[in-house]
Amino acid sequence: MLFLEVLADNPVALLHGARQAGKSTLAQWVATEERRARYLTLDDAGVLAAARGDPVGFIGGLEEPVVLEEVQRAPELFLAIKASVDRDRRAGRFLLTGSADVMLLPDLSESLAGRMEVLTLWPLSQGEVEGVKEGFIDAVFSDTLPNKMKIGENISKLLTRIVRGGYPVVHGRASEDRQKAWFGSYITTILQRDVRDLANIEGLTQLPRLLSLLAARATSLLNLSELSRSIAIPLTTLKRYMALLETTFLVRTLPAWSGNLGKRLVKAPKLVLCDTGLMSSLLGLDVTRLATDTNLLGPLVENFMVMELEKQRAWSRTRPHLFHFRTQTGQEVDMVLEDPAGRLVGIEVKAGATVNNQDFKGLRAFAEIAGRRFHRGVVLYTGTESIPFGSQLNALPLSALWSIGAKKK
Repeated sequence: MLFLEVLADNPVALLHGARQAGKSTLAQWVATEERRARYLTLDDAGVLAAARGDPVGFIGGLEEPVVLEEVQRAPELFLAIKASVDRDRRAGRFLLTGSADVMLLPDLSESLAGRMEVLTLWPLSQGEVEGVKEGFIDAVFSDTLPNKMKIGENISKLLTRIVRGGYPVVHGRASEDRQKAWFGSYITTILQRDVRDLANIEGLTQLPRLLSLLAARATSLLNLSELSRSIAIPLTTLKRYMALLETTFLVRTLPAWSGNLGKRLVKAPKLVLCDTGLMSSLLGLDVTRLATDTNLLGPLVENFMVMELEKQRAWSRTRPHLFHFRTQTGQEVDMVLEDPAGRLVGIEVKAGATVNNQDFKGLRAFAEIAGRRFHRGVVLYTGTESIPFGSQLNALPLSALWSIGAKKK
């Protein structure tokens, strides 16, 4: 397991991700089954008070190895851990978890630079739901893809996957009504507790409306100036709110690909929500509504696929970076994977059961720009057949994402 390898190499390991993604379950398993570590959570009022009151004494008095959960609630601990690690660099001393991305909090991330390795735990991937380890990313970077296999699933099952999302708790609730109730409580808890803790302010009443608006604009280019005007929030305040939503793993951005590395930083990113179950809840959508109104399905399917690829990147051998592609003339590719060698795979998503040459228009434009670096183009669609459209172009069912190259766990 990658997580145990990280602990074996580093004095500090940080596992962060959204609340209810499974961090506590994994941390407690490590503490009780793998490393017999002391387990403490800063969600406990007494532990939190001790950590904040005397962080140096708190760290110095711990029996090691130790698991500390929700460390973002006591930022004072990071400097104390740094001082302790500088005196003793043994691997596996501290396992930290957090429901905030400390890499977006400069004071915290810089204090443990070079001493801490960070892993992100997202909600469950579809392969994890099915009990397999996906190999799609490595497969599309391989020399050949299977072109005669029927791996699709019916649209109803796909819609259920999208509306349910990946939070483990939701998978334990049988009815859509109970799932919706959980998402409602979850959003309230995150915005009223974690965001307020990070921001140290009370007036965050605009955040629920902003989050719903972002859900409606998911997979579109992020234009903060236009969004500021639409929601009547000053641009400086909006930037702060967006940073908070990203820090708490509610939203993320997908950067633009460019052959010029400098231009990647200035091109507009795409907005993505970190879970389509959460996105569906914010938009008031269910399986029945999506089945009868296909116009709503496209952004959800694309968002779903972006996050599935993001999750798979963590364990793929290829370890590519993930981008989107768009030219000034409007040619675009939903997702671009770039491996360390510079090879490129373009992926288009189509919320339809048929596919034709026109669906490869953006991929062909991208291939022309990428030149020899272009390795393959794939259109994922809701049909059932794997169809070659040329030596480097393939149409695959959406379920190929968790079927091709999958191995039983």
